[in-house]
Amino acid sequence: MSTIVDPTPGIARRLRAERETRGWSLGELAERSGVSKAMISKIEREEASPSAAILGRLSGAFQLTLAMLLARAESDDGRLVRDADQPRWRDPETRYLRRQVFARPASPLELVEIELPAGASVAFPAASYAFIRQLVWVLQGKLVVREGAERHELRTGDCLEFGAPADSSFANESGRPCRYLVALVRQ
Repeated sequence: MSTIVDPTPGIARRLRAERETRGWSLGELAERSGVSKAMISKIEREEASPSAAILGRLSGAFQLTLAMLLARAESDDGRLVRDADQPRWRDPETRYLRRQVFARPASPLELVEIELPAGASVAFPAASYAFIRQLVWVLQGKLVVREGAERHELRTGDCLEFGAPADSSFANESGRPCRYLVALVRQ
């Protein structure tokens, strides 16, 4: 059984490396991502554990998916990914659990399983979707997906392909956890 690890040290190093590789200051990354300089600095100094929404904004500024940012922080390029080796991360704000089933720098495909607690929601800016094609497949429960002004109510077995990039949110308005798979292809 895999354990949930706090990826903050790996994330902190990866964020700094991505920023420095591009020659960006904290201010430039803050401007591009919409995340405050103070928060970015705290994350890089391992004084704060970022939420999924913040990581989504930062990864979008780097033109990376959240999965790829987390995969680079883990830095393993094997083709076989055993269940015990699939990184798991819990959002400190929403308590949602993210399992990185597959993400490799050499592959455009990424698979992520999410368990969204009852009553929880998470939002991502349009920039998170600017360079990917994505679909969501509900494995268990009910999920409400908002893409801009559109609202989609999904149940177990339903699959939704995302349209043009738009601010989006995932919400579990039910009284039970919801599990869904996100499959995406980097363009």
